[in-house]
Parts: sequence; structure tokens; C-alpha cells
Amino acid sequence: QVQLVESGGGLVQAGGSLRLSCAASGRTIRSYAMGWFRQAPGKEREFVAANRWSGGSTYYADSVKGRFTISRDNAKNTVYLQMNSLKPEDTAVYYCAVRLGATMSMAVRDYDFWGKGTQITVSS
Repeated sequence: QVQLVESGGGLVQAGGSLRLSCAASGRTIRSYAMGWFRQAPGKEREFVAANRWSGGSTYYADSVKGRFTISRDNAKNTVYLQMNSLKPEDTAVYYCAVRLGATMSMAVRDYDFWGKGTQITVSS
């Protein structure tokens, strides 16, 4: 079992920045892929960003590429999502997730444990 707790959400104006944190417990996340997803009201959960244990392999959704950065601190068992130049369409509940498999994935179904999410609201 892995427990994930997101923090850092809130209300921000368009063009602003936020940094989300995801603290993991129960297992070390060092060897696993970690992902961030989001879900806006009335929409399906969608991929945002993911990276592998080494941080060398990193993927981003086209909609956030160049604005968001995923990183991790394996010593703290924590993953981060730095979000810059936020837009109203970034408004959603953001979730972190861990994939126990060895390969990267952008599919919701491939992730094994999820946090409860944190709300991001971007005002125009």
C-alpha cells in the first residue's frame, strides 16, 4: 500500500504560479513512476505530467508543456508540480498517483494508488 497526500492547492489569478506537493508513505517511491492528473467538473480525469524514478524520463500533456514542471525529492519521498503561467482552463482537482510498474504511462488505468486530490482554481 502507498498513501499519497497532495497539498499546495488554492485560488490564483491567471498568469500566477503554484507548486503542488505529493507526499508518499508506505513505500519508497524511488523506483516507481509518479504522475499528476487533473479532473475538471464534468470532464474525465486527464494526464498532466509524469516522471520515472531517476527523473530522466519525463512526460507532459501538450496543454501544460512549457508551463508545468514535475520533479521529485526521493529522500523526502515527495513529488512536486510547479505550475507557472496558469490559465483559467487549468482549474481542476489535481491528483498525484504512483505506478508500481517499471514503465511510464499516461493512462489513468495504469496507476495503482491515488491521492485524494487538491483543488486549483484559476480566476480570469
